[in-house]
Amino acid sequence: MKIARVETFAVPPRWLFCRVETDDGVVGWGEPVIEGRAATVRTAVHELAELLIGKDPMRIEDHWQVMTKGSFYRGGPVLSSAVAGLDQALWDIAGKTLGVPVHVLLGGPVRERVRAYSWVGGDEPAEIADAVQAQVEAGFTAVKMNATGRMNRIASPRDIDAVVRRAATAREVLGPDRDFAIDFHGRFTVANSRRVLPYLAPLNPLFVEEPLLPEHTHLLRDVVEATPIPVATGERLYSRTDALPALQAGIAVLQPDLSHAGGISEVRRIAALAETFDVLVAPHCPLGPLSLAASLQIAFSVPNFLIQEQSIGIHYNAGAEVLDYVVDREVFRFDEGHLNRPTRPGLGIEVDEKVVRAADGRTPDWRGPIWRHPDGSFAEW
Repeated sequence: MKIARVETFAVPPRWLFCRVETDDGVVGWGEPVIEGRAATVRTAVHELAELLIGKDPMRIEDHWQVMTKGSFYRGGPVLSSAVAGLDQALWDIAGKTLGVPVHVLLGGPVRERVRAYSWVGGDEPAEIADAVQAQVEAGFTAVKMNATGRMNRIASPRDIDAVVRRAATAREVLGPDRDFAIDFHGRFTVANSRRVLPYLAPLNPLFVEEPLLPEHTHLLRDVVEATPIPVATGERLYSRTDALPALQAGIAVLQPDLSHAGGISEVRRIAALAETFDVLVAPHCPLGPLSLAASLQIAFSVPNFLIQEQSIGIHYNAGAEVLDYVVDREVFRFDEGHLNRPTRPGLGIEVDEKVVRAADGRTPDWRGPIWRHPDGSFAEW
C-alpha cells in the first residue's frame, strides 16, 4: 500500500480539510488549518505531500519525523498545522486498514465518554444569562465564555467590574454543580491578570484560559502564583518544547490543538509530558469535524484528560456547521453534556465527500479582526 494522492479543500466557515488516498483506495482525512491563514497552510500541505507520495502510509512516526525535521527551518504554526492535518489523515488510514479506532492503536480507551463544554456568546456576550441557560437546558454541564472584548493595557474599574459581572452571572445560572471557564484570549497583561483574578476566585471558574500571550510564557508563573484559580494555556503552543515552559510555570490545564500542534502523534506526546507535571489536558477545538474527531481519539486514550472543547453551535460558525460535513451525525450527539466513545475505524467519522468537494472555495478566506485602542494603537484580539 502506497500513498497515491493528497488533496485539500477550503470549506466554510473557515476550515481546511485534507484527503490522503492510497493506491488501493483507502482514504484518510485530516484538518490542517490556521484560522485566518488557511491558504498559507494549504500551500504547506502540498509541499509536504511531496515527501509522502509513493510512501507506505503506515510508517506514521517516520513520516512525522521527516515532515517536521526534514527542513533546516522548523516549527511554527504554519508547518505544525500542515503536519497536523496530514498526521491525522495517516492515523485515519491506519485505523481503517486495521479495522479499529485510532484510540485503540494508542493503547486503548481509558474512559467510555468524555465531558464537553459549549461556548457562550462572542467577545461581548450581552445576554449572558439567557445564553448560559440555553446550554444548561441542552444538557451541558460546563460552558466557556470570553472575559471581555478589547481590554485596556491597565484595566479601569469599569473594565474589571464588567468581567466580574459576566462571570458572576454565569455562576448564578449554573449553580454549584456545573462549571464555567473564562477565556482571557491573551488580551490581558500581567498587571491586568493579577488585578482581575482575585475578584474571580470566589466564583470558582473551572479554569482561566490564556491570561497572557504565549510570547510572555516566561511571566506566567507570576500569574499562577497570584491566584488559586487553575490556569490554562496551550492553543498557541505547537510542540513539547513550546509546552515545557508553561508546564514549568505551574499551569493546571494544557490545551494543545490537534490541528495546530503536530496532530495526533505530537499531542499524544504533549499529553504524556503534561502528565509528568500533574497537569490535565483539555484539547483546544473551535474548528471542524475532523479536528474534533482527532481530539476525541486523544481524549479517549490519555489518562490526564479533563474536558473537550467543541464548536457545534459556536458563534464563529457562520455559514456552515460541524455536522454539515459528516454522514454519521450520531457520533457527535451529546448525552448529558458528554460524547460517547466512537467505535468506527480510524477517526471514527464518515466524511460527506460530495458536500466537501462542492464547498471547496465557496467563500473567501476568513480573516481575524484587527482591533485598536482608543488612541489608535494596535489592540490584541
